[in-house]
Amino acid sequence: MRTDGDVEESGSAPRGGGLTTGEVARRLGVAPTTVRTWDRRYGLGPTAHTGGRHRRWTDADVARLERMCALTATGLPPAEAARLALDEVTPDTPAPRVTRTAPSPAPAARRRSRAGAGLRLGDVRQECRGVARAALRLDAAALDELLGTAMEEHGLVTAWTEVIVPTLQAVGRKWESSGERYVEVEHFLSWHVSGALRRHAPPVAADRPGATTVLACVPAENHTLPLEVLAAALAERGLPVRMFGGALPVESLVAAVRRTGPVAVGLWAQSRTTASRPLAQHVAAMEWGVRGARRKPVVLTLGPGWAGQAVPGLPRPQGLAEAVTAVESVALR
Repeated sequence: MRTDGDVEESGSAPRGGGLTTGEVARRLGVAPTTVRTWDRRYGLGPTAHTGGRHRRWTDADVARLERMCALTATGLPPAEAARLALDEVTPDTPAPRVTRTAPSPAPAARRRSRAGAGLRLGDVRQECRGVARAALRLDAAALDELLGTAMEEHGLVTAWTEVIVPTLQAVGRKWESSGERYVEVEHFLSWHVSGALRRHAPPVAADRPGATTVLACVPAENHTLPLEVLAAALAERGLPVRMFGGALPVESLVAAVRRTGPVAVGLWAQSRTTASRPLAQHVAAMEWGVRGARRKPVVLTLGPGWAGQAVPGLPRPQGLAEAVTAVESVALR
């Protein structure tokens, strides 16, 4: 049983005759071309050859590459990192952290060293470890490829809930415990998630009377990424969405609701200081349409900021899947 959630730990054992280059790349969080380049340029390729055209990577081969990733993540030049990886992890060494050229450090020192370069993810999907490694290295190409693959293979809701969120939370814990270090990693990861959503989400659905959803952050709130994911997930289901992003002023929010006549309005608040009960109640009380057939929107209070600020009568979905279900329940009536 794995007890350490650090992204430097290796994943499951290779199947059959070993892993393909593509499988190794996904495990490490790098592009397949990077693995091939390290093989060609630094001699970090498979030590054993199998029949046929495709070479397979063993546990020891993967251990060398994991060490290479860990060393380059600290800023070491690739050539020097490769030399150390080859010295420290030889084909007959099953454990990637034991070196042959120097005594092993004390357990406490080794744990501190890993904490400086890795993220403690816990029991998560293997894709999380690849995404985390790519984010720590600020590897844009690999990160885009991994995020895109997760969204295509699992769908937006699962990719967000089980791959992206655990990694973002681990990054947040890392910089909170490291004296504001690694903030650049969080910004880098968030930016690339936002870009991946735009590339992989389907086009926004055409308006249908009584089916549009308005999504906006409350005034003074600028955390838009969760709303971007919700907008993409609704578009994936063919539901029309109007996204207004961060810190929408009250007057602009009211104008947007009046102009679109939405069936639902999602208001995101990341912190309790930005969540506003009066605003949510005001929007929920808005009406439009002809006399005798006037309609009101269902207002969804979204985000952790509404904890302890719940508005009676207004739904507060817990997580992306519940928010999607809540919108579908009113938009598809």
